[in-house]
Amino acid sequence: MSTDRILAHFQEAQSVLNAFVADEQQMANVALAAEHMVNAIRQGGKIISCGNGGSMSDAMHFAEELTGRYRDNRPSLPAIAISDPSYLSCTANDYGYEHVFSRFVQGMGQPGDVLLAISTSGNSGNVINAAEMAKAQGLAVIGLTGKTGGKLAPLCDVEIRAPQSSYADRVQEIHIKVIHALIDSIEVGVASA
Repeated sequence: MSTDRILAHFQEAQSVLNAFVADEQQMANVALAAEHMVNAIRQGGKIISCGNGGSMSDAMHFAEELTGRYRDNRPSLPAIAISDPSYLSCTANDYGYEHVFSRFVQGMGQPGDVLLAISTSGNSGNVINAAEMAKAQGLAVIGLTGKTGGKLAPLCDVEIRAPQSSYADRVQEIHIKVIHALIDSIEVGVASA
């Protein structure tokens, strides 16, 4: 197999990352999102994360790094991903898949908490419903999006948008880097309280 296609894959990923890093507004948005999250935790709140498919994996990764361990030993931090299979299948069966995240936010979200809503298109119906519920419940909404930001963008207190690209995998690669930057910022911010 030729390495040309493989090399092109990494070059495209590097180009998208370079574009994101060069966008001063997006760097400011990451910092602002981290500030929201640190403030929520300092005030006794939590971070709820959600997404579909690979974005659910990212939501889970975010929560486990905070409740578990990222780089250094420190107390567990309050974060939970909406990912329990029995909950998801129950709610999808009884209310429809479009409500699996919003009902969790309705039951578990408290004013002062933060919702990390992840959608590569910004148009995932169940993520949009979760963001709407979060706003109604008094949660801040941090959105990780791509493309144009979709219907999720106007619901966000802070939107972090990956650069335009042809495929969702490039967006997901930006999202995981943002997630790691957020976790690091949260650890440092909470420790300095």
